[in-house]
Amino acid sequence: MEAPRVNPYLAVAIGVVAVSTSAILVKVSSAPSGVIAFYRLFFSVLFMLPVFLIKYVPELRLITKRDWVFSGVSGVFLAFHFILWFESLNYTSVASSTVLVTLQPLFAFAGAYMFFKEKISAKAILSGIIAIAGSVIISWGDFKISGSALFGDFLAIAACALVTVYLLFGQTVRKRMSLITYTFIVYMISTITLFFYVLAVEESFYPYGASDWVYFILLALIPTLLGHTLFNWSIKWLSASIISMAILFEPVGATVLAYYLLGENVIWTQVAGGLVVIAGITLFLVDERKMNMKKRAEINSI
Repeated sequence: MEAPRVNPYLAVAIGVVAVSTSAILVKVSSAPSGVIAFYRLFFSVLFMLPVFLIKYVPELRLITKRDWVFSGVSGVFLAFHFILWFESLNYTSVASSTVLVTLQPLFAFAGAYMFFKEKISAKAILSGIIAIAGSVIISWGDFKISGSALFGDFLAIAACALVTVYLLFGQTVRKRMSLITYTFIVYMISTITLFFYVLAVEESFYPYGASDWVYFILLALIPTLLGHTLFNWSIKWLSASIISMAILFEPVGATVLAYYLLGENVIWTQVAGGLVVIAGITLFLVDERKMNMKKRAEINSI
């Protein structure tokens, strides 16, 4: 394998900072959640379009009906994930919302257990209990602040569940489709879903101030295209476990940015609960990595 031109750890670090800006850009925008989500994905699709048209259009002929269905389901769930997560930021803090969304690996494992009958270890159960305890600490502290903050926490958890469904449906499709083609299709379907959602709830696509349009474009460029592209590039040299662990620092980055840029204070329950959640998910990811290594060793020994 050729040596990377850029240190992949540096690329992952930049990617974490990039995705950490997402919640901040949503917070400072004056547009409704559905509109923000629509323009984030609309501009992402627009920026991807030239590359897709030049290189990846022929791949469309190879996509099966089943993969189209799965991609469609993924796109719809991704759209509503963004709606609920962005809406949660109207009620609760950046710190609480981003930490609760990081519960995604546990939701994914629960989904894999229920739908794909994957084995569940005692350490995985323990890590889940620890992470849930952390989320309870966060929610308890937010409830003491206001009922609306607790409502925002529930929206963030629901958004986490939806993005898990998006990933579960997408993981099999990605094995048969290139990253660009899959991402373009899913983002396109999400954009169409959000377009009809905005119409249904009678939100307005315009007019918005110049600053809002800047935020929409930055959401597409920085956390969506730059952040996730760097993660996908780095996976050639780093394991998925390392990248998953690195993404756990997104709430830390988002909280620091919210403190300095938005003046959001962080209460002790958010800090304590966030650390417990991250500890639980770290334990889960480490255990999952060991299980995957054991499976590969068993396969190689056959």
